[in-house]
Amino acid sequence: MSVTQTLESGELVAFVERIRREFAQATRVLKETRTLSATNTFQAYQRVPGTDLVVAVSAPTPWAQSQEVQAVVVSFDGKVIHGDPKASGHGPRYAGVFQEAPEVDVVIHVHGPYLGAWASAHRPLPILYAPAQRYTKAREIPVYIDRRPGEPRFIVDTIRRDPNIPAILEANGGATFWGKNILDVSQYILILEEGAYFQALAESLGGSKEFGPGVLEQQWKMTGLA
Repeated sequence: MSVTQTLESGELVAFVERIRREFAQATRVLKETRTLSATNTFQAYQRVPGTDLVVAVSAPTPWAQSQEVQAVVVSFDGKVIHGDPKASGHGPRYAGVFQEAPEVDVVIHVHGPYLGAWASAHRPLPILYAPAQRYTKAREIPVYIDRRPGEPRFIVDTIRRDPNIPAILEANGGATFWGKNILDVSQYILILEEGAYFQALAESLGGSKEFGPGVLEQQWKMTGLA
């Protein structure tokens, strides 16, 4: 479907509104569960099916007069197609991911207190919290440290190395996740932030241990990954 066809049919407007609602719901849940940092750094970039467009949405800062979520549609090269140009922000930020990894439909950047702590320590996050392991066969979240090649390049290389990896830690910053839709990815953000919190607490007790016999099989059977 071309951009013109999408606009004329009204499908784009409906799609943008659905993404805006889903993102607003995710923002509310992550704020209420204290998964987001105080600055509300939470941005999502959703591919528009069949086009070279992305819907960019971000959580308002605590200082914003309006707390309503803004949505804008931009092309991969940064041209604003729909919405307020002033709200376009980093719309084409992950265009390289969408272009090279067609299996990715959404990329979300987020700052969570404990994911941010692991990122600041430049330590990969081993997945040693059972609920976080339930949804992926990856055993570790890598850290993006050298920013010279760019984050999209690091993400694509990570996916090519292990397509099971669902996220990266951004050294001295937050974390970036990817997947198929905003709500599913946001649910995993909450779970992985919780895992990072528990594992950080366990550091003072000797550190989190590897799963016992049968745990991986048990967890993966719950979600059909086994």
